[in-house]
Amino acid sequence: MPPAMTNLMDLWAAHSQLSGEDLVTVDFLLPTGIYIQMDVPREATIQHIKLLLWKQAQSYPLFPSLGEMEGHMFECVNQAAVHEELEDETRRLCDVRPFWPMLKLVTRNCGRAERLLDSKIGVLIGKGLHELDALQDQEVKDFRSKMFRISEEKMQQVQLMTWSEWLQACFSPQLEPGGGATPVTDGVNDKQAEASLKVTMHFDQSQDTASLKVWPSTSPSELMEQALRKWLTTHGPEEEGRQAEQYVLRVSDKLEFLCGDHPLIQYKYIKACLQAKECPHLTLVQVSTVQAMFEKEISAIGAVVNRKSSIPPLPLPPKRRGPSVSTHFKIVLIKGSKVNAEETAKVQVRAGLFHGTELLCKPAVSSESSGRSEHVWNSTLEFDITVSDLPRMTRLCFAVYAVMDKVKKQKSTKNAHINKYQTIRKSGKVHYPVAWVNTMLFDYKGQLKTGDIILHSWSSFPDELEEMLNPIGTIQTNPYTENTTALHIHLPDYNPHPILFPPFDKILEKAAEIAGSSDCLPMGRGGKKFHIELKEIMERDPLSQLCENEKDLIWTLRYDCMENFPQSLPKLLLSVKWSKHEDMAQVHTVPHEPVLCIDSGTKLVDEELSQYLLQLVQVLRYEPYYDCALTRFLLNRAQCNRNIGHFLFWHLRSEMHMPAVAVQFSLILEAYCRGSIPHIEVLKKQVEALSKLKSVNELIKLGTIKNARSKTKEAMLTKEAMMTCLRQSGYTETLSDLHSPLNPSVLLSGINVEKCRYMDSKMKPLWIVYNNKLLGGDTLGIIFKNGDGTRGCISMVLIMNHWNKMCLCRIVPYGCLATGDRSGLIEVVSSADTIANIQLTSSNVAAAAAFNKDALLNWLKEKNSGDALEKAIEEFTLSCAGYCVATYVLGIGDRHSDNIMVRSTGQLFHIDFGHILGNFKSKFGIKRERVPFILTHDFIHVIQQGKTGNTEKFGSFRNYCEQAYLILRRNGNLFITLFALMLTAGLPELTSVKDIQYLKDSLALGKTDDEALKQFRQKFDEALRESWTTKVNWMAHNVVKDNRS
Repeated sequence: MPPAMTNLMDLWAAHSQLSGEDLVTVDFLLPTGIYIQMDVPREATIQHIKLLLWKQAQSYPLFPSLGEMEGHMFECVNQAAVHEELEDETRRLCDVRPFWPMLKLVTRNCGRAERLLDSKIGVLIGKGLHELDALQDQEVKDFRSKMFRISEEKMQQVQLMTWSEWLQACFSPQLEPGGGATPVTDGVNDKQAEASLKVTMHFDQSQDTASLKVWPSTSPSELMEQALRKWLTTHGPEEEGRQAEQYVLRVSDKLEFLCGDHPLIQYKYIKACLQAKECPHLTLVQVSTVQAMFEKEISAIGAVVNRKSSIPPLPLPPKRRGPSVSTHFKIVLIKGSKVNAEETAKVQVRAGLFHGTELLCKPAVSSESSGRSEHVWNSTLEFDITVSDLPRMTRLCFAVYAVMDKVKKQKSTKNAHINKYQTIRKSGKVHYPVAWVNTMLFDYKGQLKTGDIILHSWSSFPDELEEMLNPIGTIQTNPYTENTTALHIHLPDYNPHPILFPPFDKILEKAAEIAGSSDCLPMGRGGKKFHIELKEIMERDPLSQLCENEKDLIWTLRYDCMENFPQSLPKLLLSVKWSKHEDMAQVHTVPHEPVLCIDSGTKLVDEELSQYLLQLVQVLRYEPYYDCALTRFLLNRAQCNRNIGHFLFWHLRSEMHMPAVAVQFSLILEAYCRGSIPHIEVLKKQVEALSKLKSVNELIKLGTIKNARSKTKEAMLTKEAMMTCLRQSGYTETLSDLHSPLNPSVLLSGINVEKCRYMDSKMKPLWIVYNNKLLGGDTLGIIFKNGDGTRGCISMVLIMNHWNKMCLCRIVPYGCLATGDRSGLIEVVSSADTIANIQLTSSNVAAAAAFNKDALLNWLKEKNSGDALEKAIEEFTLSCAGYCVATYVLGIGDRHSDNIMVRSTGQLFHIDFGHILGNFKSKFGIKRERVPFILTHDFIHVIQQGKTGNTEKFGSFRNYCEQAYLILRRNGNLFITLFALMLTAGLPELTSVKDIQYLKDSLALGKTDDEALKQFRQKFDEALRESWTTKVNWMAHNVVKDNRS
């Protein structure tokens, strides 16, 4: 959906001054040349508007020549100034939101079902498929053809499934990793695992419930049989016909089925209930209900897919291979246009060949050129590497920079950003980067590129540059060509025939030839001394630099490495001399344990894949070709599991605004949609709902700005006005009956308007309360943020969820999802309040509230009593320990009392992770955070159960913190890798490898456990000793909050 306009003159906005009486004047252009102007309802569907037009057109000339109404559709220009075909006529006009109220009626071509599908996919992914059709790129066309064929085959396989196979495939049960014959009991104590489990059973289409006691090892089928037996005892012999085979088991408040015959303890939902000491709620659903869902999806597939393939397989590529070329690689630098440099500066171009971040040879530098925006070189740049030694993934990287004789004070802001990157050479001259651009030397078919190429460059620079080159930057050229620097180069021919990179079997033949040659040195085994040195190298963190001697040692003992250190593959690959084709060939013969088995995917279960999905999407940015193993792996797994597909869709779509990945991600999204046709309507409903929420949010922000300026009552957009907007039919229909984007297994029936509000922060986030469709009376809260990104929050929540699985400390997992450019959703944790509210409620004076150490404990006593209070304090202790360690290690700042919350059941948790890795807020040059982490005396008061001398409880808490810290240290390499994969995620405080140094320091990597524990204990003591500074900060925050309210 196009973004909502913030101007009150927006014709389609709910509160527009132009919207009038829900009618809008639209101009219609007919294919007969007739022009008709008429008023139509803003919220009418396109189909209804066409019907109104058809009745009106009957009184105009040439009406009979129009033919059948179904043979026509409307076209418009949308808010993005892009031509759009309105094939999906169920959409409302106010949702289409044409740039101008003008619709053109055109004749439909054949294949309406296919055109309708294309239209829906284009609206869903935020990029019309006609834009992809218009790209003159053979790689795009080939990828789409391959994916079209694969997706059609996938849908044909679904058509042949039974309903039970479909349920297992689309709604795979969420199982704990490491399942099998032995039940998974991690995090569940022995008594819980051995004791009977109390389950509340609900019966579909009935208000009756039954309470059962079963063993954790009981299977779903056994549980259903027991539930039906209990049903018969209460409903009499007339219900004797009910059989367990007629039902399936579903989590009561979610669309999550307990498929398969695993022990109950192995299901993630059951285990979570056991850990929280809560009673699981399960529902018996009739098979006929599931069959109806299945038949509905099969019908949607059958409307556009034939059971027999209509697409012939793609022809195999020609098996041609050019001869080995021993000449040095070279390029011709022709000219640069639109170079944004000072007129007095001279311009040079630097070119380098890279494999990953490894420079293959010395960069080539052009001569200096004078001029304004046009610079001509017409010179050859030669590299000290032969064509035959070029690796398959060679990147040709360019940097355009200005050369000045001395540093001049910048009088304008035209190139203000370049001061950050200036490099002073030995000659005394200063080099200012102007632009950079990368391209692959081999195309997607493995053929060496030749001919003239125009490269439109990028002007935004990363924090780290390699010889002013940006080898890890995108290989896509800038799509905004109007004002970007363009380099014109020529890649020469080296042979009358195309040069193709040799296939894998030829590479293995070369490796065997080298191994068998007489002049090849024998591969020796390393002694004990070398083994110790290798072990030290392999235990270093993944981002540590290797010196040349260490690389040589790893390469020489590469077979020892893979035999004794199975996870050493990344460091082995860093040790290969990629500029020598002999070494490149030999590395393929080294047996290794894959870091991630994406070819078969058998080593990564769905639950684990979900944990790493966001990082894997970021890895796609580094893939040079659209059709790659990672893309196919993600598509295959997403199309086999609806939950994975849901989050893959949103991780991709939320970055569609970024030009470097827009085409790549739109291709993957299109392929996913074509292979998951029934999922399209589900996702489309979510996209439309988010568009409505964005419109409400921007109207609220506009109203509050207007109010601040004029102070007039008419300009105020209060909560009541927001509620009036949400009650409009166009909003209630769109915002009702949808799967939650935060958790697709949760069905949202409708908004509880009375409980909705907007929050009093700068971007006015919406606090939306939904009713749960599957469990009457249950509500769920969702925060919609627009203008304030959620990516930092997502990254931190995912990292903490990893930690939650590693130690007993309770990290409260809550949903968080980016949905677009600086917009996203956050799950509201139920029955929770902020520390600030708890303190302010307990005190009449805001300034004194922060120093009331009894407030938090008294609040927990109000919510719990007896054994429940003891359990709540235990939960508080474990969760406080988890977050103390997490916030310290991650360097999370801005920890005021509204960013820390407590549930009524005792769990403490943190929110709003906008400042990470030690980037703390400051005021007048003074850092607000002056402690390593938040550990105040009112927290200690709760942990000690209100008894000052309860040192045993405090000692246990301290021990929890230390054990959690040591567990994180042992998994430090994993977390550093996860952070490194997020460097391209757009987090302002995580843009370079240097930013990850904070994590390495806080985990004390490189030190022994004893040394690291000593460091942590010092930080723990400091946090407790200096906690008064936190209280002062909280006091100031409470006073400001109290005055604002």
